[in-house]
Amino acid sequence: MKILLVAPATPHTFWSFAHALPFVSRQAAFPPLGLITVAAMLPPEWEVALVDLNVAPLTDERIDWADYVFLTGMIVHADSAQEVLDRCGARGRTVIAGGPLFTTGRDRFPALRHVVLGEAEEVMPALVADMRAGTVRETYQAPGRPDLETTPVPRWNLLNLRAYASVSVQFSRGCPFNCEFCDIIVMNGRVPRVKTPERMLAELDALLAAGWRGSIFIVDDNFIGNKARVKELLRELIAWRARSGFRYGFTTEASLNVADDAELVDLMVRAGFKRVFVGIESPDPAVLEGASKTQNAHRDLAADVRRLQNAGLEVMGGFILGFDGDREGVFERQRRFIQETGVVTAMVGLLTALPGTRLFSRLLGEGRILSHSTGNNLDGVLNFIPRLDRETLLAGYRSLVRHLYAPRTYYRRATAFLREYRPSGPPVRLSARDVAAFLKSLWVLGVRHRGRREYWKFLTASFLFRRRAFAEAVTLAISGHHFRRVAAAL
Repeated sequence: MKILLVAPATPHTFWSFAHALPFVSRQAAFPPLGLITVAAMLPPEWEVALVDLNVAPLTDERIDWADYVFLTGMIVHADSAQEVLDRCGARGRTVIAGGPLFTTGRDRFPALRHVVLGEAEEVMPALVADMRAGTVRETYQAPGRPDLETTPVPRWNLLNLRAYASVSVQFSRGCPFNCEFCDIIVMNGRVPRVKTPERMLAELDALLAAGWRGSIFIVDDNFIGNKARVKELLRELIAWRARSGFRYGFTTEASLNVADDAELVDLMVRAGFKRVFVGIESPDPAVLEGASKTQNAHRDLAADVRRLQNAGLEVMGGFILGFDGDREGVFERQRRFIQETGVVTAMVGLLTALPGTRLFSRLLGEGRILSHSTGNNLDGVLNFIPRLDRETLLAGYRSLVRHLYAPRTYYRRATAFLREYRPSGPPVRLSARDVAAFLKSLWVLGVRHRGRREYWKFLTASFLFRRRAFAEAVTLAISGHHFRRVAAAL
C-alpha cells in the first residue's frame, strides 16, 4: 500500500514567520507534526511519503503514485486543502481527511468522501483494516479521548528537517479552562491528558537521532494544564539536557496562572524554556468575565507578565478585539498594556466565532453569524455581527496593529522587555545559521528597509547595556521585520 501524506500551504499569517525565514535560510516555521504522528500508526511495511506544500510542490506524479492520500490542516488551511482535494479528485485518487479543519468544518467540503473526526489513535486500526479490504467508510468517529501513551513516536524520517526553523512535539492535550471562544476543549476536552516523562524523552531522543539541532516548540493546548505531571516532566527534562548535551531552547503555550507557581517557573527555566505564549486577550476584567476567561479576570496581568520576564522567560501574548464588552476605548487600553508590559510579540487579532464553540452557538442563536471563520486572526475579516460598530472595530484594529509594529513603537517595546528580562537557565548554543541571520539583518534591517535608524539604536543599546540578552535582541529585531510586513498588508 502506498500512502501520500499532504500538509497544505500556510498563508502569510502572524505565526507563519514567512518574512523572517529567509534570515535563517529555512522554508517553513514548523513541520506537520500531526501527519508524521499518524504515519507512525500505519503498518511498517506500507510505503509512506510526505509532501509539505510549505516546502515542496505537489506534483501529479506524486499524486498518481499513491493508493490513498491523507490530508490534514487547521482552519487557516481551508483554501489550500480544497485545492489538494480538487487535484486528487481530478486524478481519481481517494482522499482521507482529518484534523481540526475537518473535525469541526466538514460541511465546508461537500465533495469530501472520507473523513476522520476527532483524535486518530483509536480510529486507525479500523481505518487500516478497511483500507486493506478496499471498503473505506465515509466517516470514522473517535470514540473518546485516547491515552497519549498509545501515541507513537513521530516519523521524523519523513521530513527534511533542514527545511524548518523549529520543530514541534506534544506532551499533553486538553485544557482545564472553559473560555467561550476557544475550540480546544471541543476537540481535546477539559481534562488534560499527558505522556509519561519516559515516553516524552524517548520522542526527544528520536528527534536528536534524526539529526535535529535547534529549538523545540512543545505545542500543547496548555502545557501546565496538569501542573503535578508537568513538574515531573521538567525534572526529568533537566537531567536529560545534561545527559544528551542538548543546548537549544524550548517554547510552549500556557495559561497565565503559570506565574502563580514559582517552583514551576523555576523548573521551566532550568529545563531550557525561553519563551511562553499566553492568551491574555484583554486588560479589561469585565470583558474577560464576559468571555468566560475567568482565570485572567481577577489578577494583576501586568505584574504576572513581569514576573515571568524577570524569571528569564519572554512572554508572547495573544490579544483579541471584538468581544461584546469592548467599547471604543479598547484600542488605547490594549496599546498601553502591550507597550508598558513589553509584550514584544503581541498577536492582536479579531474575535472569531469558531465552529463548535459556545460563542458560535450563542451568536448563531442570536442571528449574528455571517460566515465561516478563515482561521487567520490577521485577515481583518469578521464572521459575526459585533456589538461595537463594525467599521469602528475594523479601523481601530488595523490602526492598532500597524502602530504596534511600526519601527519606533516596536523597538521601544522590545527595550521595555529587555529592561525586565533576566536571562537565566542553561545557555543556548549559537549556530552558524544564527550568525548568518545576524549578518543578514545588518544589511536588510540596517540598510535596506524603513526603520533602519531605530534598528541601529536598538541594536547598539542592547550590545552596550544588555549584552547577555543580545542574541534575544537580534531575534526580536528579525521577528519584528516579519510582523511589520504582515501588519502593512492589513
